[in-house]
Amino acid sequence: MSADEGHKPRAERATVGVQGKYRRGSGVARDVWITDLSQSGCRFYDRFGTMKQGTEITLRLGTFGPIPAIVRWWDNQVNGVEFVEPLHISVFEHVCKQLSDKPVDRQDLSRL
Repeated sequence: MSADEGHKPRAERATVGVQGKYRRGSGVARDVWITDLSQSGCRFYDRFGTMKQGTEITLRLGTFGPIPAIVRWWDNQVNGVEFVEPLHISVFEHVCKQLSDKPVDRQDLSRL
């Protein structure tokens, strides 16, 4: 068995600047800024949030969603989530090319 067998290739990641929202269960939707996106997940900045690994959420990427996702990590207001089902390539490309603004500097996130 080769070293590459049994390992999934890492999904293409894009640096983006997309406004989004997430919600836990039937709770209130919270505004977030999505800064990194792949077909399998994303990273977003949540000014007031603190979430635990394993938290189930639904996420909107601009106008797309709700997308079921699971929090994989949280670090100082930045969350990494994995989508329950990968985004279709056409959705991923549309979000990256049509919905993404210039990515915001980390220093500028405090204004959100």
